Amino acid sequence: MSKFTDLVNGDDPVLVDVFADWCTPCKVMEPIIKNVKINFGSQLKIIKINIDQNPQIANKFQIKGVPTLLLFKKGKLIWRQAGIHQENELIDLIKTKIKN
Repeated sequence: MSKFTDLVNGDDPVLVDVFADWCTPCKVMEPIIKNVKINFGSQLKIIKINIDQNPQIANKFQIKGVPTLLLFKKGKLIWRQAGIHQENELIDLIKTKIKN
């Protein structure tokens, strides 16, 4: 948990992909998340957290379903949403959120 806290408190925005191995929608999101990483490069850190291996994260952020995306900027949670996202919409949303 301390490594997670260190990452989200850094200067770079962080997108957290909370997933589960058994989750079909999570598998759909995998290539989308990879393309988001390619699009942002070093401007955005992306970390994947398996909800089954990290229940403390699920508890802390009251995550009830996967996939759930959490976007942090300088330690503050600035956006979260569960479900599948379209790649272009997700990229645009992240750009808007991290600008402010």
